[in-house]
Amino acid sequence: MTQRSDVGPAPRTLEQALRRWEERFSADEYLFGERPNAYLASKAALLAHGSRALAIADGEGRNSVWLAEQGLHVDAFDFSPMAVAKAERLAARHGVRAGFNVSETSAWNWAQSTYDLVVAIFIQFASPAERERLFPLIKQTLKPGGLLILQGYRREQLNYATGGPPEADHLYTEAMIREILADMVVLELRCYDEIVDEGRGHAGMSALMGVVARKR
Repeated sequence: MTQRSDVGPAPRTLEQALRRWEERFSADEYLFGERPNAYLASKAALLAHGSRALAIADGEGRNSVWLAEQGLHVDAFDFSPMAVAKAERLAARHGVRAGFNVSETSAWNWAQSTYDLVVAIFIQFASPAERERLFPLIKQTLKPGGLLILQGYRREQLNYATGGPPEADHLYTEAMIREILADMVVLELRCYDEIVDEGRGHAGMSALMGVVARKR
């Protein structure tokens, strides 16, 4: 089961989670803004024009639209139809195209060796059990030599309460991520605190982790 839980306790069912996120995404404004995640944007030099990218749980499309603007062929999914519709409108306004899909992570086609890049920005809806299933799928769908760019909240984020889930086991530690990515080449694992300005959904001083890893 896939549940997004950036604000408030995790819903008990997928249906409850979907209702909550559909309501949050129903506003005209973009909940997490229209600009790409700052950590992702800082890695623009790593992106190869014409390569294939997948944006996981990309909500209203800010990251997938930006990737398409960099000349990548982008697929993206989110389980919220409302969010995907807004992502399509954002892409149209920016004059780019991406393959937007309504899908849960468990239902996505994680085809073997398909993508040069997988982008996972604040995918902390995943419980520990879901995380154990998700990361092998990410690795599976990456081509050899492909990159994973990951941004998430560290457990210290509970002290800031400026975004992210309230469950500590949904948040990252360096040891956790190094263990998960032990079979990849970790090019960067950066733990830092920084003010985040990504719409009203993520705003204020935050405990962050940024990761770039390459599939062997």
